[in-house]
Amino acid sequence: MHNVELFVLVTGAVAVTAVCRRRGWPAPLVLVAAAIVVSFVPGVPRYEIEPEILLEFVLPPLLYSAALSSSYRDFRSSLNSITRLGVGLVLVTAVAVALVFWWTEPSVPFAAALVLGAVVAPPDAVAAAAVGKRLGLPRRVMTLLSGESLINDATSLTLYKVAIAGVATGAWAIADGVAVFALAVGAGVAVGLVLAWVVHTVRLRLDDPVVASAIGLLTPFAAYWLGEELHGSGVLAVVAAGLYLGHTSPRAGYATRLYEEPIWSTVDLVLESFTFALIGVQLPWVVRDVVASDQGVRHGIAVSLLVLLVAILVRPVYIFLTARFDNLRLRGSHRPPQDSLSARESAVVSWAGMRGVVTLAAAAAIPVTSAGAPFPERATLQLAAYTVAIGTLLVQGLTLPWVITRLGVGSADETAQDAAQEAAVRVATADAVHDVLERQRADWSAHLGPERAGELIDRLSGVWRARATAAAVMLDPDSADELVPEQADPTDVSGALREVSPTRVPTPEEGLRTQRLRREIVAAQREVLMDRRDSGELDEAVMRRMMRELDLEDESLSSSWIERVQKR
Repeated sequence: MHNVELFVLVTGAVAVTAVCRRRGWPAPLVLVAAAIVVSFVPGVPRYEIEPEILLEFVLPPLLYSAALSSSYRDFRSSLNSITRLGVGLVLVTAVAVALVFWWTEPSVPFAAALVLGAVVAPPDAVAAAAVGKRLGLPRRVMTLLSGESLINDATSLTLYKVAIAGVATGAWAIADGVAVFALAVGAGVAVGLVLAWVVHTVRLRLDDPVVASAIGLLTPFAAYWLGEELHGSGVLAVVAAGLYLGHTSPRAGYATRLYEEPIWSTVDLVLESFTFALIGVQLPWVVRDVVASDQGVRHGIAVSLLVLLVAILVRPVYIFLTARFDNLRLRGSHRPPQDSLSARESAVVSWAGMRGVVTLAAAAAIPVTSAGAPFPERATLQLAAYTVAIGTLLVQGLTLPWVITRLGVGSADETAQDAAQEAAVRVATADAVHDVLERQRADWSAHLGPERAGELIDRLSGVWRARATAAAVMLDPDSADELVPEQADPTDVSGALREVSPTRVPTPEEGLRTQRLRREIVAAQREVLMDRRDSGELDEAVMRRMMRELDLEDESLSSSWIERVQKR
């Protein structure tokens, strides 16, 4: 693929995505459909890209961004469900697809059929997550879908390597596959956690958000390459690094968080748009390759449709047959039994099996030759893989919103629960602010007098408590009877803080003292959020929303007050 062709594809994909975002359409589905149509236009070149580029330069940032935005606590509490789908379902799907393909093509070695099974087994949560966010799926469903997509790629790619080796050698053992998988998991997770700890430690000592963000952009590639170099799973290394850094990000600088969020949103949009467009434009060329093969296009299409049917049906059968295993408590999994998925939620998860970038990259990476001979039925394997990717996107992706609406699966209960959690935390932050003010008593008494200092502390504490109480009552009206409104103006923070200074126009030194006080208050509130999150009293999504408010307040102190003081 030439640079100009790549630029045209990416630009067109981003343009289509922009229209979809404006119209509220599902971008992945529209991109695939539009790309298929464009591929038949005379003069459109064949878009071929090295599969290593997709696996090493497209997949790591997408996985890392998803892991950053995931909740480590939710991931850990749903570990048994995520493992059941991310490992068990991938293996079952791969074997089922391999058996069906082997049955239709008995001359093909089973290892080659298993290559196809590994390629089409892992779903991609991008399209499902976009629909789920728009229609308000419950958080536990979103956690399961995103958690599954974070680890199923590692399972499928490891199985893919074992199957490719089996085709080359003509023999392979299950024990060897288990050993390879165990090494991939252990080395991959270890590499990711060690690298993430190093990155977190370095960023804590940086006061330059641009440099810190640049380090963050390089992290997924470093994790993937180091993991693969040490014979581990690069995918799991990226996921482990992303989960660790996402969980510890509140302890890093506020400016880094404000810088990184739009950066990763932009990276996701460009890479996802490119990937789904590439799936569409490559399909006609894969069909032509099958036409040129000995089997013929009709046979290839029939086999591909059969594989698509198996890939779709195995998922709901497996999910409902193994649902009771959610009640088992794996080490590190703390989800209460009453928080398991309902039958309707399981049905939604069953239908959210759209494939994506890993299927595309792995299909393209099937070698042309193996052990000096042509790879068995390579064209048919690739056609089947592309059929599954596009078929699941169009069939399941287009009908998933209807399924969610028809089953009435929503997050209304979570909305009320989030409001109650936020109300309680806002009141708790007022207590933290009071503690910060009390620590200022000696300093203020020195230049205001003990009596005036005490009055000012009471006034400031009352202002913050009034603000917190008013917000809590608005969020959770049921708490109004338990909260006693403070007799203070919740908007009078600036006026009260100005009285810390002996004059109405503070000197630069006095202004900086006031600024430090406000930063200490913000830091104390941030500690309350993290403590409540770590204790399980505050959901990660609510914590991040409130954390952003504090980050913006920190940013306003940097961009307004310091500039005014320096001008003096």
